[in-house]
Amino acid sequence: MTSAAITRRAIFAQAWPIMVGQITVPLVGLVDTAVIGRTGDAVALAAVALGSFVVTFLFWTFGFLRMGMTGLTAQAEGAKDAVEVRALLIRGIAMGFGLGLALIALQVALIPLAFRLFAGAGQLDAVAEGFVAARLFGAPAALAGFAINGWLLGLGRTRAALLLQIVMNTANITLDLIFVWHFGWGARGVGFGTSSAEWIALATGLGIAASVLGREGRTAIRREIARAFDPAALKRLFGVNADIMVRTIALLILFGWFANAGARLGPVQLGANHVLSQFVAVAAYVLDGFAFTAESRVGQAIGSKSRTNFLRAIRLTGEFSFASGLVFVVAIAFGGRWLVELMTSNPHVQERALALAPFAALQPLIGAPAWLLDGIFIGATRGKALRNAAILSTALYVATDIALRPWGALGVWIALTLSYVYRAATLGLWWPGLLREVGTSQSPSPSGEGLGVGQRLMPIAGGEAPPQPLP
Repeated sequence: MTSAAITRRAIFAQAWPIMVGQITVPLVGLVDTAVIGRTGDAVALAAVALGSFVVTFLFWTFGFLRMGMTGLTAQAEGAKDAVEVRALLIRGIAMGFGLGLALIALQVALIPLAFRLFAGAGQLDAVAEGFVAARLFGAPAALAGFAINGWLLGLGRTRAALLLQIVMNTANITLDLIFVWHFGWGARGVGFGTSSAEWIALATGLGIAASVLGREGRTAIRREIARAFDPAALKRLFGVNADIMVRTIALLILFGWFANAGARLGPVQLGANHVLSQFVAVAAYVLDGFAFTAESRVGQAIGSKSRTNFLRAIRLTGEFSFASGLVFVVAIAFGGRWLVELMTSNPHVQERALALAPFAALQPLIGAPAWLLDGIFIGATRGKALRNAAILSTALYVATDIALRPWGALGVWIALTLSYVYRAATLGLWWPGLLREVGTSQSPSPSGEGLGVGQRLMPIAGGEAPPQPLP
């Protein structure tokens, strides 16, 4: 993978499996929404929307397990350090599983605390809490799966990542339909469907990883297991990933604020916002095919100290990102009414969603620079830049939303649209420094910034896009 030429054909060949796999993620969200929405129960629909944001906040606090893993693995692969590639896999899976168990153990305290952050209502909160409790059953599998997915993407094994995504999402859709329509479990059934699918996906991911390693790699892991669990290495891993955790929390606060803004306006508006968010999510996940490709290519270019490959990877993935954004603008603009009516039969939700559909149509193009820059900085493992940019852009978004509250739902969507502009602009502040450093060995700083290939064994995390609520 590291010696492959960076051409448009190569970029697309690496990106298309990610695009296909990623588009199934929001499609699961579309099915979740449609399964509940077609019942005509606005409260259940709003509960799934609100509960999804809570679960995403909890899970993607540990999003470095996917994002940091991609950049670190790509850099180790670019430097031809097979031992560290294997150690990263074991380290990531073990950490993800352990953190997932901690979430289950702490759910009695976490769920009530999480719902204090959102402006719901008594009945809405009760239904949403049941959904969240069901989703936490899959926490260990989900977080360990983040690490496996990031590892595969860092190696450029996008077809293997596609297979894993298809298994997860096919199981999710099937189980949702069974639990909700057959057993009538409502929002809780959607939660159990997803968490059960996460365990199926983890088993599949372990099998895929074993296949990628091969017999020789599996044998080597048994000899090298002490390296993966070296206390000093684990301590460094937690320390340097603090930046990406802060960055992820900042963006989760941003999208949680958006969810809360809809909840303040009532279940109907919250449901409408959730429907429109599915359109943005579909576009974001398709464009993530090129952002994830940028992560891998940028990381490998840095690992091999190739400034030429670094710049070419950015230019070609950027071309594809902006072209795809334009396609989605047109698709949502012309197909929005049909999709809204397909996803919900509630006439009040339909009316609210259609009134704000133009904002959903614009966001794939406006958001493209932010999503691509996330990929670049993740591949470069520049955690401090991602952290600081996320904090600043979230603060700007919150200030904008507060200023536009007199405009109601219109102000909510204007503020969200501007948040993508803020994310791209703030990351742009660190772009000149990144460009100057590429292709040269840097001394490690306490934050983990500016590492050259010689220091690649100290893990650093970069930064996005989690699943759905972080488009």
